[in-house]
Amino acid sequence: MSAITVSTALLVGIVIWFLVARRLTARSWASGVQAGDVGAIDLPPTRIGLWLFLAVVTSLFGLFLSAYSMRMHHGDWSQPTLPPVLWLNTALLVAASIALQAARSAAGRGRSRVVTGSLLAGGALTAAFLAGQFAAWQQLAAAGYFVQGSAATAFFYLLTAVHGLHLLGGMWVWGRTTNRLLGGAGLADLKLSVELCSEYWHYLLLVWLVVFGVLLYL
Repeated sequence: MSAITVSTALLVGIVIWFLVARRLTARSWASGVQAGDVGAIDLPPTRIGLWLFLAVVTSLFGLFLSAYSMRMHHGDWSQPTLPPVLWLNTALLVAASIALQAARSAAGRGRSRVVTGSLLAGGALTAAFLAGQFAAWQQLAAAGYFVQGSAATAFFYLLTAVHGLHLLGGMWVWGRTTNRLLGGAGLADLKLSVELCSEYWHYLLLVWLVVFGVLLYL
């Protein structure tokens, strides 16, 4: 698979997801738009900031995957055996994304308890995913696959580390939102934060599925 194909597939996937997410979240920002105002947009600055950030992250992963695709065609490429725990980790991240979506839906209906429970579940599942990724690193090291061992192994550590760091950044925002909710803040004030958390988790799930697929099949 060429570098152009990998990058294009990632970018197309992100664009499609953006269009779907924009459609699903239309009511959260378009309340002031009249039916005849074609093309009118009223996005909160925080959502614009998030999408600008995701555009940068998309470019970053696109470059990494392009470099991966080009490097794998060299004769010394030696793909490590992926730890089976990665399948469990993938299921955990899928569950975390579902939990964040449940929190978002509950926030739209004003169900504070469901939002709290779903946020806590999403955070716990994400923490389990990150712990599982660290366990995968340990299993690779125990099998003799180290960063300096081969380019393929180095790429595995790089891609999983960068993805994990972005999730840790999301956990910081998740922690602030959850802490404010537990502290008695009104759900109306936190609705946008919950929505952005869910969007970020969905995005990182999509990125992980692409990365995992590349590591697994290329």
